[in-house]
Amino acid sequence: MAYLVRNILFRTQLTRGYKQFLFAGSKYFSSTSIEGSASLDADDDVPHFPGLKSKFTDKLEFVNAEEEGHIPVYRVMNRKGEITDKENEPTLSREIIEKVYRKMTLLSTMDRVLYESQRQGRISFYMTNYGEEAAHFGTATALDPEDLIYGQYREAGVLLWRGFTLDDCMNQCFATELDRGKGRQMPVHYGSKKLNFVTISSTLATQMPQAPGAAYAIKRSGKPLCVACYFGEGAASEGDAHAAFNFSATLEVPVLFICRNNGYAISTPSSEQYRGDGIAGRGRGYGIRSIRVDGNDLFAVHNATKAAREYAVRESKPALIEAMTYRIGHHSTSDDSTAYRSKDEVSYWDKLDHPIARLRRYMVSKEWWDDEQEEKWKRDARLQVMQAFGRAEKAVKPPMKDLFTDVYDEMPRHLAEQYEECSAHVSKYPNEYPIDNYASNE
Repeated sequence: MAYLVRNILFRTQLTRGYKQFLFAGSKYFSSTSIEGSASLDADDDVPHFPGLKSKFTDKLEFVNAEEEGHIPVYRVMNRKGEITDKENEPTLSREIIEKVYRKMTLLSTMDRVLYESQRQGRISFYMTNYGEEAAHFGTATALDPEDLIYGQYREAGVLLWRGFTLDDCMNQCFATELDRGKGRQMPVHYGSKKLNFVTISSTLATQMPQAPGAAYAIKRSGKPLCVACYFGEGAASEGDAHAAFNFSATLEVPVLFICRNNGYAISTPSSEQYRGDGIAGRGRGYGIRSIRVDGNDLFAVHNATKAAREYAVRESKPALIEAMTYRIGHHSTSDDSTAYRSKDEVSYWDKLDHPIARLRRYMVSKEWWDDEQEEKWKRDARLQVMQAFGRAEKAVKPPMKDLFTDVYDEMPRHLAEQYEECSAHVSKYPNEYPIDNYASNE
């Protein structure tokens, strides 16, 4: 009954308002009358639609991306390791460049060892970084150590540059008691609060809308820092990516979107993912300053990231970097890329346009590196990796109780009951569980 009364009163008020509108016609329509036409001449060539920044045109034309021209690819160093324009000569010192080269090759060596170990059943899963190393270290060297990073799952090089050790990587992949995540994550899902690297989530693109939120907090704090958000061109097809771009632009926050466009979203080639001008082209639509770089050129990536970071921090606005590269390895140990691309295609990128080889050619041309140093470093790098591998493989797993702790300040009743049930089960079937390989629960 009360609803019916309110409905009748609402309709009565609506009717009265409509009648008043009709009787006051001259009041409501005077601005569009013939007599008021003089005001229509003012700025007639300038649209006044909310949110529009264009001009009027008399031509009937649709925007055609293929005819509008594509965003060029910025580079500093060609495939031979030669600087194409001396004005772009890298500002990185010889010491830093050599350090980067060692880290890049160390990452590649670790990838080979851990990939093979998964094939032998010694770890459960792995993802290599072959061919994308320059995108890692080119960006990492241009960021401030205090900048917050949201990674996807192929940014191990960024962590290595910040101080994540081989032991840290191995302990995470083997899920040992020394793993900072206590063995709860899949391998290669790294994270480090100390190094300002948010723990990786498997779910695609979830880190992207989180990044503008964190950048907004940095903006409110007034600190001269930014957030770097890594993702692949496949993740850019997720709805989270569009939300992230829009939030960052409208909130005007210091976030760098760093897209590793490696050509494939697992098995889907980029030609089947989008028809527009890549990922950098989307920056235009969202009002984000964007650039496309040669992702196999360490110096181009570094220069672009450095400039983008300076802009983002100074103006408190987002920037988008699309690093064009190629995924030489399989997507993961769960993937066989020979099912959707040819070996010749992979071989081309591996032999003719590998970022590590390109940087080495540059160093050789500067007489900073030679074959003797290369062979010695290869032995040293493999030794370091194998030693860390051996330590992690022998380490015990986290205590079983860690499955139930850290969720609440005090373990609630239902988790305590589950823990007791789990303990009783393992004690009843000791031969079914490698309990000697787990740390004590005490």
